[in-house]
Amino acid sequence: MNLPGHDCTQQLVERQLSATAVFESSGEIAAARDLARSFLANLQVSHGLPLSGQVVSVVQLVVSELVTNACKYAPGPYMLTLEVTGGAVDITVWDSNPTLPVTQVADPDRVGQHGLEIVLAVSEGFAARREPVGKRITATIALADDLAGDHPADRCL
Repeated sequence: MNLPGHDCTQQLVERQLSATAVFESSGEIAAARDLARSFLANLQVSHGLPLSGQVVSVVQLVVSELVTNACKYAPGPYMLTLEVTGGAVDITVWDSNPTLPVTQVADPDRVGQHGLEIVLAVSEGFAARREPVGKRITATIALADDLAGDHPADRCL
């Protein structure tokens, strides 16, 4: 699964499926969403993993929000990795800015800057850590819908 002009790899190692791409500019946010969509389609077709439209939409939303923040706040390239482990997909974005994200105080009059709030609301897990260069943000999305209605994504959709 290679997007033209991008360094993409996909591998099956110890039952962990992953895809990674390095992007150079903010104009590639749509390409990052396309990578996520292709990755999930491959899970369905090649690996027989049933995914609902809601799960696909939530993964693309989180990819879009994390990549947009990387483009907005960090100079230089950023890297997106999608990895399936234990019934969930970890969405990881590395960028060169070492400043960790901070949620803002709730303000109904604020326009914009809600990306991190959205990611936290729909994710099963979230981690942000500094790296020797930059930072790495990981959000975890369950690949199965919670039939009891307790899935974090149900709170926002």
